[in-house]
Amino acid sequence: MTYPERAARRLRLPADDRSPAAARAAVRAVLAEAGLTELLDETLLLTTELATNGVVHAGTDINLTVAADPIGVRVTVTDYRSGGIDPLDTAMPEVTAEGGRGLLLVDRFASSWGTTHDATGKSIWFRIDRDPDKPPAPRPVPDSGHREPEPDLAQLAALLTVAPALQSRLPVDQIVTELLARCHDATAADGGAIEYDAGDGTGTQIIAKFGDIGTASVAVPLPLTAPANGRLLLAGEPVPSWRPLAELVAERVALAVQIDRMRTDEQRRSGWLTYLAEAGELLAHSLEEHLTVALIPQLIIPQLGRWAAVHLTGDGAGLRLAALTHVEESELELLRTRLIAASPPLAAALTTDGWTGMELPVPRGLDCIAVPLSARGATIGVLTVGRHVDRQHSSEERAVVADLAKRSALALDNARIHAERQAVAHELQAALMPGSLPDVSGVSFAAEYLPATARRLPGSGPGPVAGTEVGGDFYDATELPDHRLWVAIGDVCGKGAQAAAVTGVVRDVLRVMARDGRPLPRALELLNATLLEQPGDLRYATIASALLDRDRDADGSVNATLCLSGHERPLLLRADGGIEWVGREGTAVGLFPDVKVNPEEVRLGIGDALVFFTDGVTERRDGDAMFGHERIERAVRGAAGKNARSIATALLEAVEAFSPESPRDDIAILVVRCDPL
Repeated sequence: MTYPERAARRLRLPADDRSPAAARAAVRAVLAEAGLTELLDETLLLTTELATNGVVHAGTDINLTVAADPIGVRVTVTDYRSGGIDPLDTAMPEVTAEGGRGLLLVDRFASSWGTTHDATGKSIWFRIDRDPDKPPAPRPVPDSGHREPEPDLAQLAALLTVAPALQSRLPVDQIVTELLARCHDATAADGGAIEYDAGDGTGTQIIAKFGDIGTASVAVPLPLTAPANGRLLLAGEPVPSWRPLAELVAERVALAVQIDRMRTDEQRRSGWLTYLAEAGELLAHSLEEHLTVALIPQLIIPQLGRWAAVHLTGDGAGLRLAALTHVEESELELLRTRLIAASPPLAAALTTDGWTGMELPVPRGLDCIAVPLSARGATIGVLTVGRHVDRQHSSEERAVVADLAKRSALALDNARIHAERQAVAHELQAALMPGSLPDVSGVSFAAEYLPATARRLPGSGPGPVAGTEVGGDFYDATELPDHRLWVAIGDVCGKGAQAAAVTGVVRDVLRVMARDGRPLPRALELLNATLLEQPGDLRYATIASALLDRDRDADGSVNATLCLSGHERPLLLRADGGIEWVGREGTAVGLFPDVKVNPEEVRLGIGDALVFFTDGVTERRDGDAMFGHERIERAVRGAAGKNARSIATALLEAVEAFSPESPRDDIAILVVRCDPL
């Protein structure tokens, strides 16, 4: 549906700084005449963008057509290029200079828009329609005189008001540009600019401008909060109304800038909080000190500086350079030399009271901030962070570095505590295991042990792997005075110090009883009585033990007396691949006053092997599936006839490969093989 025009203006504007203001005046007049002043903000904004891009940036004359009807306004801007137009040229008109920002604004605010090409130039048009739910603005009453009255200061000030709804949809630079354009409308100054210095070391910048500033005749400071500062400048022949109008614009510019700065600061603070949370999570996941130390500089660069380094305290009073990184790898070696030289001054700074706050004095030759790494009342090192390439660290960044230093120090301290616990657990576990298995003729031994939650490192080979918790599984083997051999494997209830205490009792009592020549049933009865006398609950164990007689039969076989005290039956692997589960069930020790022991004689031929294991093997899980006894058979059958080490390794590798998860229970394996004499 076509509506009749209420008002229209058609102008030819030269490539001149004053043309955008003339275009705005034409729009303002048409909208006032048509009673569509509610469309003024958006229409002025888009007209300014297109006119400025055409006459200022593209450097062409433009035609401006403004036509208003009862429901909206249509504005068309046409540029003129000398020599006509190339029909094959499909590029956007020059009015889309500056990367098309004008068209982006047109697309955002216009009800509809489009482009046209003809022989004379290229045009962009847009239309803005009024909200049908809002009542129309009253149309102005024509003045009976021959000229419009001069607006007073209050009317001029009203021209400088940008609706809050529009401001909320514009970036701050566009708001400032629009306010300065309105100042131009009100003052008709020859030139104007907004200077702004954020106070972050980047210096003063011009964030909005029109015309030629030249020598400013009016300079009004922007009422900004320190350290930011700025000015509004106007050039030309001033009139008395310029300064109050400039002061009003300066206040509104400052308000827009302050609001944007608060919003930006809030976003930046939120970003730093997210950064610290993610850094803290990464640090918490690392329990290896050398990995934690290497991670800290990587977390800092490049967000907080060009380089970062960590010095740690050593056995003496000095510091050693433990890790560093730089955004430029070519500068690493020079930085390393400087940081090593800075170690004594940093160490001396830690022992003095000549510094305040969280930062240390920076040694000569380094442009950085230095923060001590302190955790649980002890200082364990220093974190240094090099300045940015173009500026010093802001106070906010210094606070972030200090916070990150606290998190890093705590992570390093936790890693050290973890390492100490791991060393203690390793030593304690080693004390509960035999230092070496017997090396005797005719019988060979092999053992594997893997504590719960531990994983064997690639290439580490067989043998114990220490975690931070002492396991409850154990194995032992020794040669007795009468040349017989005693072997045992067991699982003590629980883990940690309590389990270690029970394991020590079980192992030592059995060893003493065996060396004293007590029969296995009697030794187990005495062990049961000893455990029942121990304080506390749940001090019991399951044990599989055997006495091997090395006096050979005619065929070279070895006889073993096997006793099971609530433990898994061992597997007898024949040299030819045959498999038997041997032993008779008995009572676990430490539970009841009376124990049932059922010795069983087992004969091992040459090449045969007894494979003992704990329930960490059979109960190894992969989802709902358990490793079980059948997989044990399959794992060791391929090693039949091989040495004891091959059998033990084959079983452990099969158990580990069964599930990608770390073991939930300790795994112990002991293999006893009858060898030729």
